[in-house]
Amino acid sequence: MTKDIINQLGENREDYFNAAIPPIFSNSNFLFSKVDDMRSAMIGKNNIPFYTRGNNPTTKILEQKIAALEKTENAIALSSGMAAISTAILSQVKSGEHMISVNQPYTGTDKFLKEIIPNYGIEVSFVSGEDPLNFSKKIKKNTKIIYLESPNSWTYDMQDLEEISNIAKKNNLITIIDNSYASPINCNPSNWGIDIIIHSATKYIGGHANAMGGIICGSNEIINEIYNSEFKLFGGVLSPFNSWLFINGLRTLKIRMNYISESTPKIVSSLEKNKKIKNIIYPHSKNFNQKKLVKKYLKRPCGQFSIVLNTNDDKKIEGFCNNLNHFKMAASWGGHDSLIFPEIARYNLNSKYYSKTELLPKNYIRFYIGLEDTDLLTKDILDSLDKI
Repeated sequence: MTKDIINQLGENREDYFNAAIPPIFSNSNFLFSKVDDMRSAMIGKNNIPFYTRGNNPTTKILEQKIAALEKTENAIALSSGMAAISTAILSQVKSGEHMISVNQPYTGTDKFLKEIIPNYGIEVSFVSGEDPLNFSKKIKKNTKIIYLESPNSWTYDMQDLEEISNIAKKNNLITIIDNSYASPINCNPSNWGIDIIIHSATKYIGGHANAMGGIICGSNEIINEIYNSEFKLFGGVLSPFNSWLFINGLRTLKIRMNYISESTPKIVSSLEKNKKIKNIIYPHSKNFNQKKLVKKYLKRPCGQFSIVLNTNDDKKIEGFCNNLNHFKMAASWGGHDSLIFPEIARYNLNSKYYSKTELLPKNYIRFYIGLEDTDLLTKDILDSLDKI
C-alpha cells in the first residue's frame, strides 16, 4: 500500500520513540566509534548523516515529502527560495555560457540574472514566454538553460511547459521552473519533462509565515550532482528547526489550498464589474487570455491575483491600500494572512536593491488571499474601492 506522502512518507516513527511529529535534530555533528562507519557516512551510504551542512535527518524527511509531491526522484532543501534559485542556476551554467529566461520573473531572480550572473561571464537573454518559439529563436551553441516561472509574478503570464521542454530536449538544454505560485498540489512540471523544479518553501509549503526556505526538485542524477558540489560548498543549508516547521506546514497544505482555491475565484468574480478597477489579472478569471494553458497546467485556482486600479492618482491609489482593514502589506505570501503588495510602494524609493528592477505601472496591486472569511475579505476590498 502506498504511504500517505504528507503524513507518513519518510517518517520511520519507530526510530524516534513513535513520536507523532518527527523530532528536530538540531545538532551539527554526528558521532562515530569506528572508522568504517564514519567513512560510510561521508559518502552518504544508507543515508547515514555525517554533518548537518550536508545531511540532516529532519531535513531529509522534508526533502522526501516534497520530492514525492512533485513526482521527482529527489530534492534538496535550502535556506531560502533565492538560495534554491541561485544554486540551481549556477549548477547548470558556467562562465562563457548562455541561458534564456522568461521576462519579468520574481524580483530577486530578475536582479540575480541581470546583476550577479553577468559578473561571472554568463550571458542571459530574456524573452516573452507566451510563445515557445521565442525560446527557440534565442538558442545559441553555448546555451545551457531555459528558466521559467509559470505563472510568473504579478502578471501571471504562463508558458507552455510541454512545448518548451520538447524544444530544450532537442537542443540538450536543462529546463528550470519556479513553481511557487501553484505549489506541488496544483502543478507538477515534471509531468511535462521539466528537469528542475524550485519552490520558495516560505510560501505555500510553510503556510504560516514563520520560516524561510527553498526546495530544488529533480532526478537523482541532477540532485546528486548539485548536492556534492554547489549545495555543500555554497552553504545555503536549511536549519533543522525550519525543516520541522515546514513538515508541520505540509500537514495542512491540501486543506489550505482547497480553501484558497474556492475563496479566491469568488473574490475575483465580485470585483470583475467594478468601475473603480481597470483590469483584474488572474489565471482563473473570465478574461484571462491563456485559458488553454491554465486548463492544461493548473489543477485548481490559486491565491494570487493583481488588480489595476482605474486611476493614476497617487493619493487615491495609496488611499485604497491604506483603507483596507483585513489586508496587510507585505513582501511575501502563502501564509494564513491575506496580503497586498502595492507597486506604488516601489516608486520614489531610494533603494539600490530596487533601482534596476523593471517597474509596473503604479496602479498595479498584487493580492494574496489567505484563510480569512471570504465575505469579510470581499467586503473589505469593495468598501475601500468605494472610498476612492
